[in-house]
Amino acid sequence: MTTAADRRSSPQVRISKLSWLPVAIVVVPCLAVLGKLSWTTSAMIGVPLSMVSLFIPIAAGYVCRFTQLGKGQVWRLALTHLAASQLLSYLWTLLAVPFARALSYIPQLHGIDKQFAPQAWIVYFVGSLLYVFSIAFHYVLMAQDAARAVEVQAMETSVLAREAELRALRAQINPHFLFNSLNSISALTSIDGSRAREMCLLLADFLRLTLGMGEKSTIAFSEELDLLDKFLAIEKVRFGERLRMEQSISDEAKRCVIPPLLLQPLVENAVSHGIASMADGGLIRMEARVQQGRLGIVVENDRDEEAPSRRRNGVGLKNVRSRLEARYGKEAVFRTEALEDKFRVSLSFPAEIAELPQPGETK
Repeated sequence: MTTAADRRSSPQVRISKLSWLPVAIVVVPCLAVLGKLSWTTSAMIGVPLSMVSLFIPIAAGYVCRFTQLGKGQVWRLALTHLAASQLLSYLWTLLAVPFARALSYIPQLHGIDKQFAPQAWIVYFVGSLLYVFSIAFHYVLMAQDAARAVEVQAMETSVLAREAELRALRAQINPHFLFNSLNSISALTSIDGSRAREMCLLLADFLRLTLGMGEKSTIAFSEELDLLDKFLAIEKVRFGERLRMEQSISDEAKRCVIPPLLLQPLVENAVSHGIASMADGGLIRMEARVQQGRLGIVVENDRDEEAPSRRRNGVGLKNVRSRLEARYGKEAVFRTEALEDKFRVSLSFPAEIAELPQPGETK
């Protein structure tokens, strides 16, 4: 099956239907000046011949494809092109002689064949030059194609590497969250068995919901909020009324798509390193807005500055930062601020608005 790349590289595609015009511009003056023919006679013979000369650059294109530069000995390549140029020029000249003879049967052009016969070498010479220019043209195009292919391959390799990095980073999220949750369940089993069982069921529900997202590159913001509700339900079993959450999400932000499980590590970090260290608990606030084509997200939590630090290696925050950089590159902004009684994480990256399904369209 012929691919689009093959069609683009085909010599027939590369040679325009008007490519005969430059040939005519060369052949006609050469016949008139070098061959001492009248301009009318030169045009009568040169223009039709130029129109059938396209077989030379087309054939040259095929020869170039089978004798690529740098893939064979130089003398073989030169000999191949020399033989091809002579053969094609000779064939073109063979067409010119009977054509001039056919024109001579027109009363007004009687004798044109005898005038042209001694000058047939001009057609042969121009044919050889046309072949040389044709192979130069095709080799330049082939070099450009090769450069583009290398560029595309490098881009594809970069994309694959970035996707592999994103998959590896996403794979860190559930184990990290699962480790913390199992620790909480372990602590609850000796205090309140029923709450431990409830947390196990909620954890199973959460993991079941996230299982199908492993292969997704993005999900709807609203879907991420649903996952966040599941996560908070698990944590509320442990902290009860000590954990409070406020959300201020614009409708436009809810229509955006974001990397899956982007917010959960931020809220988990707020719970583990903020709310958990406060005897009376605290509030977690989340805001999301779309401004000037960018989605801005802020997650802020109360904290006790005098409480012993519970921060370990910051896996959650590092993961989110790395995922944003891997997906959006320099377009992503990630900032953390440790204030007197607050800890704030700010994200900003290009907003991608999900297309709404058309009426009657099933999703």
